[in-house]
Amino acid sequence: MDWHLITCEYPPESGGVSDYTHSIASGLAAKGETVHVWCSSAGVERVDSVGVTVHRELGRIAPKDLRRVGRMLDQFPGPRRLLVQWVPHGYGYRSMNLPFCLWLWQRAKFRQDRVEIMVHEPFLAFGEGSTRQDLVAAVHRIMTIILLNAARRVWVSIPDWGKRLRPFAFERRDRVFGWLPVPSTIPVVDDPAGVMELRARYAAHGEALVGHFGAYDPYMTKLMMEVVPLLLTRNDQLSILFVGKGGLELRNLLIRRHPDLAQRVHATGIQSSQDLSRHISACHLMLQPYQDGVSGRRTSTMALLAHGAAVVSTIGKATESCWTESGAVKLVKPADIDAMVEVTRSLLDDADARCRLAAAAKALYDERFDVKRSITALCRMSDTL
Repeated sequence: MDWHLITCEYPPESGGVSDYTHSIASGLAAKGETVHVWCSSAGVERVDSVGVTVHRELGRIAPKDLRRVGRMLDQFPGPRRLLVQWVPHGYGYRSMNLPFCLWLWQRAKFRQDRVEIMVHEPFLAFGEGSTRQDLVAAVHRIMTIILLNAARRVWVSIPDWGKRLRPFAFERRDRVFGWLPVPSTIPVVDDPAGVMELRARYAAHGEALVGHFGAYDPYMTKLMMEVVPLLLTRNDQLSILFVGKGGLELRNLLIRRHPDLAQRVHATGIQSSQDLSRHISACHLMLQPYQDGVSGRRTSTMALLAHGAAVVSTIGKATESCWTESGAVKLVKPADIDAMVEVTRSLLDDADARCRLAAAAKALYDERFDVKRSITALCRMSDTL
């Protein structure tokens, strides 16, 4: 039975769902599966993996688009296996595309298609914004009920999503929820000479290099504005590197407030995946705090684990047990600035401890998060549907 992946974004579009869907499509194809990806037009075509056919037919994901795609799906032998990448704000209609959810329900009910849902984000919370946001949150729950009624299998990017979704399954709560962690989307580049060149660029006098990779949201910006000056003033043999989109803006903000640190704070801006890999490998230690704690949905940290990086992060409500049980990262509380600084300083002073941490990180990734694990789980479970 062929795989039909339905997604709100796909390369060359950028985004976490885009990268994830491409990884799953490529992984299934590498296993000898025939894969079809259904997505909206990105305006620019690209050659995809062998065994993957991309249908850029979803348009605006309006009812007429869905009817057209439905007729195209009907040309394949039934029942079809539909793997839907779900994030409510990804399918247009101001995050309230009820027709899309009803279309999936109809495919399952009347066409007997085998619908599986991969939940990247479940729904908005109540009481965290405007009245309109509460209205959208209510519609999200209606969409969730329809999706769960259509799905034979529900995959979640973190276990907590399963806990939130189960109450909306009603009498079908006995359906199987499974954890399908999000893998790294940054391939590891083996380039020791390139890595050493980068270290010489950012730490010209042999200093330690501490990096951060990921989004620079308000929480991260505020935290880094406090942590970085403390780290640098307490250690004159240290440089900081902000890797990824938004890093240049954060560096500029930091330097305006602390001009004396200009020679020791660096940023890369947007880069290719190959250059991102080299910059991650160039860092002696990565500082990756999250307001709700590190979890399996943090693709930036997944990339670090895949590279065998030593990581300092935070523990919070979203943190799964594997993070504490494995010892793969050093964990502190999100608001404990002093602990974050002290743990970072301690690891910089202990190369053996960093090596052990890096080895544990790579082991955890290979055991739990590698895309091969997800592909195996998908194929094994689909054989039983």
